[in-house]
Amino acid sequence: MAESIIIRVQSPDGVKRITATKRETAAAFLKKVAKEFGFQNNGFSVYINRNKTGEITASSNKSLNLLKIKHGDLLFLFPSSLAGPSAEMETSAPVGLKACGAPHVVEDEIDQYLSRQDGKIYRSRDPQLCRHGPLGKCVHCVPLEPFDEDYLNHLEPPVKHMSFHAYIRKLTGGADKGKFVALENISCKIKSGCEGHLPWPSGICTKCQPSAITLNRQKYRHVDNIMFENHTVADRFLDFWRKTGNQHFGYLYGRYTEHKDIPLGIRAEVAAIYEPPQIGTQNSLELLEDPKAEVVDEIAAKLGLRKVGWIFTDLVSEDTRKGTVRYSRNKDTYFLSSEECITAGDFQNKHPNICRLSPDGHFGSKFVTAVATGGPDNQVHFEGYQVSNQCMALVRDECLLPCKDAPELGYAKESSSEQYVPDVFYKDVDKFGNEITQLARPLPVEYLIIDKEVGAGDHTGVLSSSSGPGPCLTSKSDGVTPLTGCLLQLLWRALQITTTFPKDPVYTFSISQNPFPIENRDVLGETQDFHSLATYLSQNTSSVFLDTISDFHLLLFLVTNEVMPLQDSISLLLEAVRTRNEELAQTWKKSEQWATIEQLCSTVGVQLPGLQEYGAVGGSVHAASAAVWACQHCTFMNQPGTGHCEMCSLPRT
Repeated sequence: MAESIIIRVQSPDGVKRITATKRETAAAFLKKVAKEFGFQNNGFSVYINRNKTGEITASSNKSLNLLKIKHGDLLFLFPSSLAGPSAEMETSAPVGLKACGAPHVVEDEIDQYLSRQDGKIYRSRDPQLCRHGPLGKCVHCVPLEPFDEDYLNHLEPPVKHMSFHAYIRKLTGGADKGKFVALENISCKIKSGCEGHLPWPSGICTKCQPSAITLNRQKYRHVDNIMFENHTVADRFLDFWRKTGNQHFGYLYGRYTEHKDIPLGIRAEVAAIYEPPQIGTQNSLELLEDPKAEVVDEIAAKLGLRKVGWIFTDLVSEDTRKGTVRYSRNKDTYFLSSEECITAGDFQNKHPNICRLSPDGHFGSKFVTAVATGGPDNQVHFEGYQVSNQCMALVRDECLLPCKDAPELGYAKESSSEQYVPDVFYKDVDKFGNEITQLARPLPVEYLIIDKEVGAGDHTGVLSSSSGPGPCLTSKSDGVTPLTGCLLQLLWRALQITTTFPKDPVYTFSISQNPFPIENRDVLGETQDFHSLATYLSQNTSSVFLDTISDFHLLLFLVTNEVMPLQDSISLLLEAVRTRNEELAQTWKKSEQWATIEQLCSTVGVQLPGLQEYGAVGGSVHAASAAVWACQHCTFMNQPGTGHCEMCSLPRT
């Protein structure tokens, strides 16, 4: 039997290994390449050299041995559209980068913007150290790269993790300019299609077996800062806990912008918080199915916003007289519980970061986690986190479970007949000071001491708290093998993100003294109906209609209410709110849809100012109320002349 050899073939979609023999003909080898990459026989060209020289033709007379192709050689595949001598690979990066991942994906606007930036850190001439003229440069004043660790460590506060785009610049530096850089996503599953043995658990081989995972501190993070546009956004979210003492959950809607405090950094700006259906207690949260989720995302997109993260409270009142809360999340306990880490990993997997350098078209995630909890000063602090790509992979492939009794502990599954789980390792230091690698089943308790020098992030997101109880969240699940808190710290703690409020508040939406109720707060008696809409419009008599209507929760109600949904006719108003165009808002105000909304509001017994002035339907308020009327309890539209609601049987007044 001829000796088998393995030949690597690199293409714009990544590197694959082809098994062949030395006596195999070039034609047979190219058929294997075509089958492996999914090409037609004439849809690509394979070259021996990267500069597209030494093309391998489909010859039946030449063997691989005759072509001097040996075991382990690297060949280069180019599709037909790229195989010409003057053709170039698609790219939008500045530094000569040629992505061998997914060249046809469209990255986020912020990623496209940062990829075009220089990113270098320019320094002025040092009068003491520089010995050259004003036009010269030396090691003391030459521009630094955005990934320079000494520069990042000397910032105030120190930056322990470079931005994702600085990490890309580091990969694409050097002589080849990262011509064939590919960011591979971690997989913990057995590769499918291996025909040399029976499927798991009857058989497995090195080709299909996933690699073991060694937990390392991630050197970069996809988002470097979380900023709430103003205190009102966060304050209204905290009102639920202040009034009930129960924990609460919400989705952060905003946009990604440049974070100028860190080279090529990204900031998640939060403009609004949407609160989905949920059941909250003093120590737990349960998310319910949200039938309006897709509509909310669609409306947010038309407003120029997107879902950038999630937020939850973990607040316990310490002194109701002073309005202080308990400081429970710190280096002696935990910053995120194992259950919260898994939830964050699941959210990040559902919101991947589009990346052209990855063969899968995505790499990591820009989805952030925010926690409202007590700080060292016993006031409400907002902490930001992300889990690492390794944690995302373990969660995606269902290899990690939370601990039932201790929130700082997690469980790594062991392989079973239903699922193969790769080994998870961590690095420790022995008694001689040598770094050793050990299996994380179980992880020794003394490993907790190794990571103790890593403290909490910069607590700049602070709000004063009000009285009200609210203990921490609990976790509940079953597991197999315990992982201590430091293992979880390797998964997420390296990605701690500063959370801030701006000195000069920004207002995407208007702020009112009597705001429109937030959705899904029926437990507080705050319902979204036409009575609350009429009350809101009667109390907000601003002459500028755009200021009155620019409320995220009000716009969602206009689109999602069951009596008069405006999903198909509200695009003009959303464009007016997005661009702050009062003229467009006034045009929509004169539409038939808004006139109908006003008539519905008038039937609940609340007088709207100037209704006859700009109502498009006409008629007086008395005439409108003499027609159909809406029940103030269930909003059902009843026929005139009835004193009780036909739906809920409650009295009209």
